[in-house]
Amino acid sequence: MLTAQRAAELGAEVVATPASLWDDGSISAVVVCSETDRHEPLVTAAAAAGKHLFVEKPLGMGRADAARMAAAIEDAGVIFQTGYFMRGQPVHQFLREQIQLGHFGKITRVRHSNAHSGSLGRWFDAGWLWMTDPVQAGVGAFGDLGTHSLDILMWLMGDVARVTATMDTAVANYGATDEFGEGLLVFDNGVVGTLAAGWVDVQNPVTALVSGTEGHAYVCEDKLYFKSRHVEGADGKTPWTALPEAWPHAFELFLDAVTGGSTEHLVTPREAAARSTVMEAMYAGAQAKTWVQI
Repeated sequence: MLTAQRAAELGAEVVATPASLWDDGSISAVVVCSETDRHEPLVTAAAAAGKHLFVEKPLGMGRADAARMAAAIEDAGVIFQTGYFMRGQPVHQFLREQIQLGHFGKITRVRHSNAHSGSLGRWFDAGWLWMTDPVQAGVGAFGDLGTHSLDILMWLMGDVARVTATMDTAVANYGATDEFGEGLLVFDNGVVGTLAAGWVDVQNPVTALVSGTEGHAYVCEDKLYFKSRHVEGADGKTPWTALPEAWPHAFELFLDAVTGGSTEHLVTPREAAARSTVMEAMYAGAQAKTWVQI
């Protein structure tokens, strides 16, 4: 029923089996937005058929299936992208640039938060209940929105050494599925990171923070405040507006790439798999109430 409804909305054709797509030479790329536990058979078959792939986040349920998919995509040599659109936002581009320039000095801590009121508003009732079932989605609220924050933190800081987390429900509108959580990460470079995500927030005013021995930056109400001894005028008192241009959305970047455009800003399969690995470890840490080595 839902498949037919979506096809009608998009003016698309419903196919009997995915195999007809793999065998159709006129189709060069596919978009996978299925339940996460169905990603692997779809992705591996599409890659084997030489189809370029946009796979909605997260790539896998965890380390094992994500690694297999990443290897299949790389072996096939097809273009890949996933839905980590936050990289292209001007504030995140700017933070990454300033980190690479060393304008924060020795960075000691970073934070990212991504939250909305989806559970409070019962957004998932109309055809998206599978997203509230960790058996199908692999995660609850913390992983659903937190994977975006995790991508930004790893894009800024690199690989993660160990993690832990805590998660819970607030109103339990979707049973025992976690509705919010907080994670703690230690990166390979020693930086300590925190990650907040959930579906029960009426507002999410402070979304990012980078703190170092020679600089500091945070984003509040979509405004960036930046202080650095290395950058003239960066006193942290007024919003910093000298920011890069936003990239096109992650999906637009994919469409451009498969029609001959640049692949420079695409997420790699290995990056996507690494995020699934770390998120799986955060859930394991929350369940065991302990640190988990990556």
